[in-house]
Formats: sequence, structure tokens, C-alpha cells
Amino acid sequence: MADVNGDAAKTTGYSVYNEAAKARTQKNTLADLYPPLPNEKFDIIYADPPWHYNGKMQFDRSSTDKENIDLSKNIFISSAAFKYPTLKLEELKKLQVKQIAADDSLLFLWATNPHLDQAIELGRSWGFEYRTVIFVWDKMVHNPGKYNLSYCELCLLFKRGRIPTPRGARNIKQLVSIRRGEHSEKPEQIATNIGLMFPHHKRIELFARNTRADWSVWGLERRCWWAGS
Repeated sequence: MADVNGDAAKTTGYSVYNEAAKARTQKNTLADLYPPLPNEKFDIIYADPPWHYNGKMQFDRSSTDKENIDLSKNIFISSAAFKYPTLKLEELKKLQVKQIAADDSLLFLWATNPHLDQAIELGRSWGFEYRTVIFVWDKMVHNPGKYNLSYCELCLLFKRGRIPTPRGARNIKQLVSIRRGEHSEKPEQIATNIGLMFPHHKRIELFARNTRADWSVWGLERRCWWAGS
């Protein structure tokens, strides 16, 4: 296609690799948007939503920018949607977390830095009130951010009703420094810390990857499992 000056439109990295990106994007194959949630109430809900990045991809440094690319090289592109099915905010809001939240309950919600405002909106839509940043994860390996080198990810705390009692440990540190593992994988120490803080309560992890003792888990990557079932 020619532009208004008669010049051919520039080829971009996005156009070159558009078909490959479509082929690599993971999709939810369920008939419904979500698998069923348990018919139970939980005091502690821990969630790591599959945030959607609007198809944004990261390129390596073999080119100066997305327009001035070196087509002789196989440009590396990365997207969260290549790893797992991502969900937009309005889709995440459809998950009926209210139905499994006890009257007095807490929500521990992971928020990537670009989705901080969406995370607060999501927690409120699920029936919780935002309270604080409960954990700051220092990944000890940086990502090339748009404005600086990004090292940290936040876990937000929301409350419904009162803080569940009886309480456990109150000396758990906010900052957790653990080297980043697989894409989007969160350090097990966070779930361990939550268990220490609230050891006597029913706990569930949403969008879970693995099972763990004394927790119920729900998600696409692992078969749903309810503690005590």
C-alpha cells in the first residue's frame, strides 16, 4: 500500500511476525470462560490473574525500533499470551469470587505494574476493599521496562468485612527477594507466608499452577482440587 507521498508503507516487525504470533497465542479451550468454582466459602483467597497486554510484544535489540528492523535476523518476540490464555479486565470481573468469599475474608492479588489500576478495580468488583501492598517481590533479575529497569512485582491486599481470626504470624516481611523463575511463576515463599499469617483458615489459590498441602486450588493449568475433599 502506498502512502500519501506515493512511498511504499514501511514493513514493521509486527507485520512480519503477525501470523507467527497468531499461531503461538494460547487459547482457552473450555466450553465456558471458566471451570466451575467450588461450592464453598474461603477466608483467604490468593489470585494471580492472567493479565492481558493487548497483544504487545517484546523485541530483542537486533533492531533500533519496531519500524527499523533487520529482517536478516530472526527477531525474538515474547508475549504473555504465548504462555497461557490471557484475560481482559471485563472477563476477569465475570469470575464470581463473591460466591466463594466468606463474610470476613482477605484477597491477596498479584498485580503487574502496568495493571495496578486494573487490579484495584478488579478486587473491588469481586467485593473487596483495597487495603495495602502486602508483598513486594524483588525478582533479582530486571526486565527492560519502557521507563527504567523493572525488578519488582506487587501483591495487593483487599479486605471483606473484618480480618479473619485467629491471626497467626505478624512478623512476616513485606519485601521478598527471590530470583525469578519461569514466566509469571510466583515464588512459593509468598503462599508459605500467607499460610503462616493465617494458619487456621480455609485458603484457596485462583489461577493456580500446582497443588499444595492445606490449600484448595483452581485454574486451567492444573485440575481443580479442594483441600479436604
